[in-house]
Amino acid sequence: MFPFRYIFVVILVAQSCDLAQADKRPDKLVVATWNLEWFFDENPDDNFSKLAKKLTAPSREDWNWKRDHVAKAIAEMKPTIIALQEVENQQVLYYLCQQLRKEHNLNYRIAFVLGSDFYTEQDVAILYQSGMIEFGRRLQSNEQFGDKRFYNISKHQWARFRWGKGEQATTLTMLNLHLRASASATKIRQRQAMLAKAWLDEERQREDNLIVLGDFNSEEKTPAGGGSEIGVFAGKGTSSPDDDLVDLHSKISNDKRATHMIGAQFDRILVSPQLVSKKGDSKLVLNRVQIRPDLAIQGKPDKEHRDVYYDIPAAERDLSDHYPIVAEFRWR
Repeated sequence: MFPFRYIFVVILVAQSCDLAQADKRPDKLVVATWNLEWFFDENPDDNFSKLAKKLTAPSREDWNWKRDHVAKAIAEMKPTIIALQEVENQQVLYYLCQQLRKEHNLNYRIAFVLGSDFYTEQDVAILYQSGMIEFGRRLQSNEQFGDKRFYNISKHQWARFRWGKGEQATTLTMLNLHLRASASATKIRQRQAMLAKAWLDEERQREDNLIVLGDFNSEEKTPAGGGSEIGVFAGKGTSSPDDDLVDLHSKISNDKRATHMIGAQFDRILVSPQLVSKKGDSKLVLNRVQIRPDLAIQGKPDKEHRDVYYDIPAAERDLSDHYPIVAEFRWR
């Protein structure tokens, strides 16, 4: 039996790690995150929970509509990397990538690891065009499991990227998160954030360029307080600036920070300070960041639509109750 006291990292090699075969860097690096809101196909036979069965697409026609419109929105963004939340499985991503290739001439590869949210059966995933060298999940050590400061993160994914080779190589580590939902789960989310922060502190020993992104489900507005979930990642709970991350919401005007149709700022991208500093050491630097409600909303936002989603006429139906965030980085 595997000793539970060890940290277990599932690592899947996405492409050759031979430096001679390293991917060329793209003209620009576009990183996005988007909660697709129940991106489930019409087949309930591979679902087990009542909730997952209930919220599958009711017909193949409805599923095709969701897949095709999400593909069109992603094609508008043209991300190098997009972190997704609330996906059903790898199969729905396969059909999404087929649509992106066939209708939009965009090629993406899939990084997917099954999580442990058996109530919703939702998972997170990453689609990418280039650069990924490995991805996986991370579990708590036995010590962390017994530490009440921490709480398990059922939906998360690590990924590592590299472009170029030798001294010209640029590396990046990304953590895609979907934290516990609802205002009543604030303390749980704070503990989940503390666990992810502990992992990130270890990761900093070998990687300078870090990006944490996804659906944090935080009720906190920008700027976040020190005790909040976002504040934990921003390093506001420690005296040293060495563990700080920059919340890219701070680069967006106050009236455009909502990432959910109810006005909440649930979704975030946080990055290492050098990725936003004009004088930083990283070969990458932020050029701009945008939240794109126009890609998710058709007509007026349907703020209470979960149980009637597919009853809404297709021309008025929103793609998701969350909006994509798109960050564009340039090479120095």
